[in-house]
Amino acid sequence: MELTSGFINLNKPSGISSAAAVSKIKRLTGLACGHMGTLDPLASGVLPVAFGNASRLFNYLLDKEKVYRAVFRFGTDTDTLDSAGEILKSGLPVPTEDKINNVLSKFVGEIEQVPPIYSAKSVGGVRAYRLARQGKEVELSAKRVTVHSLVLLGRLNETDYEFRISCGGGTYIRSLARDIAAACGTCAVMTSLVREKSGAFELSSSVTLEELTKENWRDFAVAPDAVFAMPVCDIVGKDAEKLRNGLKLTSDLADGEYKLYFDGAFYGIAAAENGTLRAKVKLV
Repeated sequence: MELTSGFINLNKPSGISSAAAVSKIKRLTGLACGHMGTLDPLASGVLPVAFGNASRLFNYLLDKEKVYRAVFRFGTDTDTLDSAGEILKSGLPVPTEDKINNVLSKFVGEIEQVPPIYSAKSVGGVRAYRLARQGKEVELSAKRVTVHSLVLLGRLNETDYEFRISCGGGTYIRSLARDIAAACGTCAVMTSLVREKSGAFELSSSVTLEELTKENWRDFAVAPDAVFAMPVCDIVGKDAEKLRNGLKLTSDLADGEYKLYFDGAFYGIAAAENGTLRAKVKLV
């Protein structure tokens, strides 16, 4: 059966926005599309793109682990916290590997992090980056994020170090560069970022824009029920029709949410509560 809703595990190239990448997939598929977990234009790697109604599942995917490989340049500061921004400082001290390793533990676990002013955070209903580009002062509050692991992979040259970072959603890698450097008594910017994993989506199984065509894109489509874990309920016959029509069923399922199937075909998410079952999220 042909998928009408699902995901493309896109390997976004560096140099284009996430929105531009999604627009290209939308033109190929002819379907509504949306992306999860924006990657900056500088960054590349895993960008899950939903087509059809699969974007309705994003709320069930937001807290999944993300893994990045990043390069930080120490001794330089820019207004955007990456190498694409305007240089504010340069030639400052570059820490040793030992000095960096000595501070990394401070940034593992639940930490408070201030997002970059050039970010999509909303300030009074306006994106922070829009205000920053207008030269307006931007103040962003610290946000609690989770970093699962932070490993220094090695030194690339006199100023650049490579890291692997595993973290939860909402973590800004540019902010980590800034804060790690500050803990070492200097500054740093991000010069490269590759997202290697986002929940069930991994770089090793991703597809590039160049590989996708109008004729073959379905060959790379990922079924919507394959990307998250949840108990399953399969409803058959007239009961399936009742749920499809918005009615509730009497149920002995434990309270909670379930992957909902009708006669073996994935339909969406069901919610069980107080002895009843209803279709909560519909994909078809």
